[in-house]
Amino acid sequence: MKIPETLTFECETGNYHTFCPISCVARLYQKIEDSFFLVVGTKTCGYFLQNALGVMIFAEPRYAMAESEEGDISAQLNDQEELEKICLQIKNDRNPSVIIWIGTCTTEIVKMDLEGIAPILEKRLGIPIVVARANGLDYAFTQGEDTVLAAMAHRCPDYKHYGIDGGMPSEIKYSKINTNPKNESKDKLTKANLVLFGSLPSSVASQLNLELKRQSVPVSGWLPSQRYNELPSLGEGIYVCGVNPFLSRTATTLMRRRKCQLVGAPFPIGPDGTRAWIEKICAIFKIKPEGLEERENQIWKNIQDYIKLIEGKSIFFMGDNLLEISIARFLIRCGMVVYEIGIPYMDRRYQAAELLFLQHTCEKMKKPSPRIVEKPDNYSQVQRMHELKPHLAITGMAHANPLEARNIDTKWSVEFTFAQIHGSSNARDILELVTRPLRRKSGFTPNSRSLSKQILES
Repeated sequence: MKIPETLTFECETGNYHTFCPISCVARLYQKIEDSFFLVVGTKTCGYFLQNALGVMIFAEPRYAMAESEEGDISAQLNDQEELEKICLQIKNDRNPSVIIWIGTCTTEIVKMDLEGIAPILEKRLGIPIVVARANGLDYAFTQGEDTVLAAMAHRCPDYKHYGIDGGMPSEIKYSKINTNPKNESKDKLTKANLVLFGSLPSSVASQLNLELKRQSVPVSGWLPSQRYNELPSLGEGIYVCGVNPFLSRTATTLMRRRKCQLVGAPFPIGPDGTRAWIEKICAIFKIKPEGLEERENQIWKNIQDYIKLIEGKSIFFMGDNLLEISIARFLIRCGMVVYEIGIPYMDRRYQAAELLFLQHTCEKMKKPSPRIVEKPDNYSQVQRMHELKPHLAITGMAHANPLEARNIDTKWSVEFTFAQIHGSSNARDILELVTRPLRRKSGFTPNSRSLSKQILES
């Protein structure tokens, strides 16, 4: 897919000013219900997990720290023996279906051979051990999930495309669905060979499954699945489609190593993105989508109270979680002006459909195209914000208070990462986060009886 030439791309020399990617443990251990995550690092990593993720009072989280001490770093202790002791304890106490090792910066610096040790201990303990490098030296914090899913893609069973006789596929499931309710004679068999990848709450994943089922496109599996032994089959003949913009490594692994076919679509964030996502998938399966326009229009109607608050307002993305392009596109569709989209890293091939959709949205809404700055320099960004004076800045936590002190309203980007923002029905949650600083300052209250009066007076 061709990337639009009208968008302005720049690359600065700033470092990744983001959360540590080991934070991916927070959502992944909840998603993969029979897993256990072992983070191999230092006490600093343990403090980060404890403070950033919190500890549930009534339920013990399924992750732990393997803390490297002086003997480990100076090679006086045997890494394999130490990790075996810990994993044996995990097996006896929790008996998970899979143990996922998360390598941190420390394991990179001391060159700890996790990939070499894991197969040996896997045979001894009889538990699958998946190794994922999620260190903050190389990745923005959302890319921690990307490395875990890329590692898990290698553990998915092989999809046998052809039967023994070379005829029809032997492992394709079929479901008979009426694709045209007005004409009951037009039933068709639809192959269930679509796998979606990206970690979403079960309720949101179910919503997307239902959206596709309405269009007669059943989903054969998710990566990750809720249970390790339910990982989807992968191989030639399987289409894969991502739900998050930060999963470029996983997409590459699925295409190059597992020979799957990637569906290049915008991401299902906002009613516009969800509709475009479904339409692209339907086009791949040669299915004419039905009812999408009516459903999207209804969603836009339901969020008009929020749109009136932000229409004509300006926003600046400093760059933190790699969701910036999709959220900016949705906010432009809501009537906002986006001055700049900072992003820590961007795979232009994986996000090509989203970038094209962003350009079309700017043209449709008659808004200027934002400049896109990869790996932005935060000092330069602050200077640009002083000149542009945006109404709101989406930023990492490190820069929120300094910007607030300079009279720039801010919203933490990490909140969008952990909120439910996918699918048409969750568009209101995105706008709830975006408008909260503006409502706090102006006194607007969505859905209140005086809302229209407040807007007219403003």
